[in-house]
Amino acid sequence: MEGLQQTVNSFLDSFSIQLQEFGPKDAIDILIVAVLFYYIIRFFSDRRAGRLAVGVIVLLLVEGAAVLFNLVALKFIMEHVFQVGVLALIIIFQPEMRSLLESMGGDSLRSLKSIRRDSNSAAAEKMIGALCQTASDLSLKKTGALIVIERDSKLGDIIASGTVINADVEPYLLENIFFNKAPLHDGAVIIRDGRIWAAGCLLPLSQNHDIIKDLGTRHRAAIGMSENTDAVVIVVSEETGNISLALGGRLKREYDYASLKSELMTLLVEPSAKKKSGKTSSGNDYAENS
Repeated sequence: MEGLQQTVNSFLDSFSIQLQEFGPKDAIDILIVAVLFYYIIRFFSDRRAGRLAVGVIVLLLVEGAAVLFNLVALKFIMEHVFQVGVLALIIIFQPEMRSLLESMGGDSLRSLKSIRRDSNSAAAEKMIGALCQTASDLSLKKTGALIVIERDSKLGDIIASGTVINADVEPYLLENIFFNKAPLHDGAVIIRDGRIWAAGCLLPLSQNHDIIKDLGTRHRAAIGMSENTDAVVIVVSEETGNISLALGGRLKREYDYASLKSELMTLLVEPSAKKKSGKTSSGNDYAENS
């Protein structure tokens, strides 16, 4: 107990000295670190990696206890665990780290890009109307479809896996692409700058084991795409004709023409769309990546 008391007293003395020397620069430093931690915690809290982050925090607490109470054997083990663990964490969290960096890069340019979005709102509304009409028509025919709308995260690597088309967004053209005898119907269509940029593209499948087993490959690809980018992905089920939307690692279903149009207008046209990303009012939760 005496050793613990000495440690506490030493900490309090050091804290008192630092508090006396506290200045504006220190306040700014603390504010920046607090904001950084806030965004990191918010990012991981909505993803499967949040569980892994909790495990890492537990290991840090165990190592801290080993150092505090001078538990030699436990301290030795934890030191070696963390030597290997840093590399393991980089590998485990690679998709989440990539997504975090992409979202941070997108945040820094949002204010500038929102000006361009506002000026192109009429064209965006026309494109959204065409996409909703296509999804509704394909839903009635129970024809499967996968449409990815590019936003801030560039999808050049995904486009390279398909066939470049670069055509206007027209319902009849999209319906022909997804016709089950067409050569490009199995892949995804990429919408870039309000145009059908490519078709027959291959998307990464989600590795989330929490997704319900009833979901097919098309829906898993939609979730996987939304996990790694900020793209909005529209899915039409070939089995049921249900229209779903994937965003931020979540899949929502039971859309019709009106609700899908309202959702896409909020995400792609309205200036406040970014603040509402992943928190929508229409559609029902179907599967979550959390």
